[in-house]
Amino acid sequence: MKTQTPPVTGLQVFARACSAEWLRLWTVKATWWFLAVSASIMVALGAVAGLDAGGDSPPPPDATAWTAAHFTVLPALFLFLALVLTAVTSDYATGGIIPTLQWTPRRTILFLARTLVTVGTATVLGTLLALASALAAFTGAHPLLGLPLAEGIDTLATIAFVFAAGTALAAGLGFILRNTAGSLVAIFLLILLLPLVLPQFGYHWLTTIADLLPGSRAVFLLNGEPTDRGFTHTSSVVIMLAWSTTALLLGHLRLRHTDANP
Repeated sequence: MKTQTPPVTGLQVFARACSAEWLRLWTVKATWWFLAVSASIMVALGAVAGLDAGGDSPPPPDATAWTAAHFTVLPALFLFLALVLTAVTSDYATGGIIPTLQWTPRRTILFLARTLVTVGTATVLGTLLALASALAAFTGAHPLLGLPLAEGIDTLATIAFVFAAGTALAAGLGFILRNTAGSLVAIFLLILLLPLVLPQFGYHWLTTIADLLPGSRAVFLLNGEPTDRGFTHTSSVVIMLAWSTTALLLGHLRLRHTDANP
């Protein structure tokens, strides 16, 4: 008498999809290159900041090594955004999205697995590298810079949020545009170029648009700038969440309702 094989649950399919996405992410050389360059930038800048603080002029009394973590995040953030975009869009460039959807035909599960693995990995690695940069600054300036625990928790939580919201936005754009170059241009405009350029024209409405862009809010959360445009921590968190959530929803809709072609 044959024993009936129990049906595969959605949770099991999701776990298998996450495992496949994890292996796919770490078996690509680009992932290791992005990580190596990000680590070099963040740790090196942290060490330089520490050595500079320990030089001839003593740092301000309230300065800590955590300040280095804030200022080393932005250069490396773009590398992690590019990592997530590449992980999402490379299947469309190579045609691998077709066997991927044959292996995991439930598109919502594939979307959740790919988003969770890429965004989660980038967020954890980025936060750990921020910690490493603070430790490098602490070592370079010891004993002039301290590492107070309470400030460290707040700093790392803020950095983790910026990485999570930024890379979620990148993943959503990747699913929407399905093109690596186009997605890189879009995230570059939203995070760096437009927030810097629009206020320079002197028009209030352009400055208002710049204030609503995720790049302006990420800089404020990390560095506290600009200080003259009425930004708050809460409004910045809400705006970044709105951008990332909207991008993910639109990316999910396109994956579910359109063909696998780019």
